[in-house]
Amino acid sequence: MRRIMCGRYTLTVDLDQIAEEFGLVEVRDIMPNPRYNIAPTQHVPVVRSCDGKRSLDLLRWGLIPSWAKDADIGNRMINARGETAAEKPAFRGAFKKRRCLVPATGFYEWKKGAAKGPKQPYHIHRKDDRPFAFAGLWESWTDPDDASVETFTILTTDANATLRPLHHRMPVILPRDAYDAWLTAGADEVDDVKALLRPFDENALAATPVDTRVNSPRHDDPACLAPVDPPPSPGGKDSLFS
Repeated sequence: MRRIMCGRYTLTVDLDQIAEEFGLVEVRDIMPNPRYNIAPTQHVPVVRSCDGKRSLDLLRWGLIPSWAKDADIGNRMINARGETAAEKPAFRGAFKKRRCLVPATGFYEWKKGAAKGPKQPYHIHRKDDRPFAFAGLWESWTDPDDASVETFTILTTDANATLRPLHHRMPVILPRDAYDAWLTAGADEVDDVKALLRPFDENALAATPVDTRVNSPRHDDPACLAPVDPPPSPGGKDSLFS
């Protein structure tokens, strides 16, 4: 079985840079440290819109539908297919009314090499290293103690040419001029926002081979992004882009 897409990502800019990218007027200090290896079930910042005002809030990664009996289902819902999310029972309510932006600076994908051993991780990031936004959906669930738990999922689409050697899917990365439409479109505009769920510009992304330290979610430090020489690929190819 292929590793799920997208299962790890990074957010290594400070709050001022996040505020500038996402048009936030007021930002609470909810993320004191850069994140180099964000993993499912962790609480991370997402951008939401309420009454025309954007806010940055901490939500748990792994969507738990409001009707779920327990939180375990969230572990399997870190991603949702953009092509079908609007119709799936777990996501359709959120698709109509609870869309969010998930700030990131990159994400990881793994590639099998020619030699035996662990797969080679790659960090996928913008060539200009600007932060960007995954298209996300959020939901509120009430736990057995009547506490509200807010969670989110990241939408995926077909891989572009940069990602295709690694995986057939990629997270939906929204262009900056689509942020407002994604956050504020009404329930009767679902078809319009579905049109935003397409592969990101392949010429704007780079895939950098990094240290296998990132394989463990216990590691969340700059060493996760240490560049390494890529291993030979099956068939004797030496590069991801050969």
